[in-house]
Amino acid sequence: MKKDIFINQTHKETRIAIHEDDVLVELYVEKPENIRIVGNIYKGVVENVLPGMQAAFVDIGMGANAFLPFSELEGESFLLDQDDDDQDDDDKDNQNQRNQKRSRDRRKDSHRHHHVPKLRTGQEILVQVIKEPYMGKGARVTTNISLPGRFLVLVPHADYVGISRKIYNNYERRRLRRTCHEMKPKGFGLIARTVTEGKDAETLGADLNNLLDSYKRMEKAIKAKKGPVLVYKDMETVSSLIRDLFTNDVQRVITDSKGMHKQLSSYLKGAAPQLLNRLDLYKKKLPLFDAYNVQKGIDISMSRNVRLRSGASIVIEQTEALVSIDVNSGKFIGKKDHEANAVKINLEAARAIAQQLRLRDLGGLIVIDFIDMSREDNKKKVYYELRRELRKDRAKVAVNYISDFGLLEMTRQRIRLSLLLSATEECPVCHGRGRIMSKAAVATQIEGWFRRFQTKKREFRLQIIVNPELAKFLKSGRKSVIRQIQWQHFIKVEIVEDESKNMDEFRIVSRKNGQDITDEF
Repeated sequence: MKKDIFINQTHKETRIAIHEDDVLVELYVEKPENIRIVGNIYKGVVENVLPGMQAAFVDIGMGANAFLPFSELEGESFLLDQDDDDQDDDDKDNQNQRNQKRSRDRRKDSHRHHHVPKLRTGQEILVQVIKEPYMGKGARVTTNISLPGRFLVLVPHADYVGISRKIYNNYERRRLRRTCHEMKPKGFGLIARTVTEGKDAETLGADLNNLLDSYKRMEKAIKAKKGPVLVYKDMETVSSLIRDLFTNDVQRVITDSKGMHKQLSSYLKGAAPQLLNRLDLYKKKLPLFDAYNVQKGIDISMSRNVRLRSGASIVIEQTEALVSIDVNSGKFIGKKDHEANAVKINLEAARAIAQQLRLRDLGGLIVIDFIDMSREDNKKKVYYELRRELRKDRAKVAVNYISDFGLLEMTRQRIRLSLLLSATEECPVCHGRGRIMSKAAVATQIEGWFRRFQTKKREFRLQIIVNPELAKFLKSGRKSVIRQIQWQHFIKVEIVEDESKNMDEFRIVSRKNGQDITDEF
């Protein structure tokens, strides 16, 4: 599979696009006012402990308090101001293992017992962000701290070695496990990432030393500063993606920014010099995303309707509660019976849906309405096709089988804002509904206003300020709305057209004193 990364930087935002076989599969948008905080570690302060919710809220200095579920509590090493008798000196060597076991047992029994950890309001606590703030909700955090490097992940207050599941060679897994055990510092756990495959002990040792230096700097910040405060900042989006995704299967990374090219070159010289020759600076006049057909994929990702090659389509609706996806046969004309046609469309839709979920970074509950199929073996084909395509996704997913109603429910890990929310703004007119009030409905509102006005005040000359289109509707016909209002209430109403007014907006001004009296009635 051919894999390319394109980075476009402007004064207002940075966009990172990932192509697989010349198809856009992932897009990241980072703005100066919305910098990524996943991976950051904070010395926070506990604001509330809510046993009923099995969670706590932690002030990390970010406006909305962070959400800390009890299931994300690991041991007690995260408590920065424990009493001296909280930990027995004789048991310190095995404390972490016992804490981890207690945490696992607590998660197993959480449905039967309401366990309240040693948390209290005002207590300082060390937490790491695992989910970005979302639609007014605070970030989600964990006390299971880890520091990711190019090849290794350092886990403080732990004692284990983990190997990436994507390394399949058993001999290589054993070699890496042995190497990591030999270099693992006391009191730390180590996880070997996928890119460690084939790397020697010297390369891994250099990465480990960098991580230990970062940890020491973090410890100094923890001791020197009072919470809430940021004590460890993970890389910004571009650098973290290069760290995590610039593997040997990436053919090239192309950026149109000299500053970005210099920054990435500097990083690769230290972390992966063998990949330097795959980094290119784009210098042509045609925009980078146009030259490599990225913009077309972005335009599709912003549309609610995605056309498939067969003529069928999928319609994606994103709401606060869930994401609904409807599969439509559209212009598809099959040569076989309904069942065979439905299977063909559903299989194509399953591939497109998996790609769009990844591209749009849609998370939470997702419900897919496939075209009805009667045979069980056909339902299985579609189900397993979707699962197979979802394996390409880095986010965690859980997929249920297709129900009797033809619906498939699944969840996808939500880490940051979806592409729609990060690249668009809410419409100030419709406020996200996608529709505005009809002219007839606005006219009814205006009539209601004049009725209320007539019961409370006697004035005979008013102005109504509206959009020209609405003004035309109010004046049209022999029995126009304005004519009826004037005759019914014995009021002289002058219509003033104002293009700056929204289609469903009206303002009423007193001709006597020139004051806006709309909100008084």
